[in-house]
Amino acid sequence: MPLRRAVTRVDLLPETIAWSAAERRSGAIVHFAVLLEETIRANGRCHWTLEARSGDRVWQRFYITPDGRNLLVEGVDGKPVTVDEWRGKPPPT
Repeated sequence: MPLRRAVTRVDLLPETIAWSAAERRSGAIVHFAVLLEETIRANGRCHWTLEARSGDRVWQRFYITPDGRNLLVEGVDGKPVTVDEWRGKPPPT
């Protein structure tokens, strides 16, 4: 169940829904790959690496805790950032 929960959390992001719909309209096959051998530690917790792919092309790389509660996204510099930072929103004050 934890793998399904992780993929579902990413699959239900508005950005992922829009991307996957556009890819499917163009005839591409969208899939998600959980890379358990590429875990990272962030904020004191283990995160699985999850790639959203179209064919063999990676659209976005996510990092999610096994319980699905903590989600990070690979930023432009390759480092994990929060979803709000990825979306370009300022951090809360």
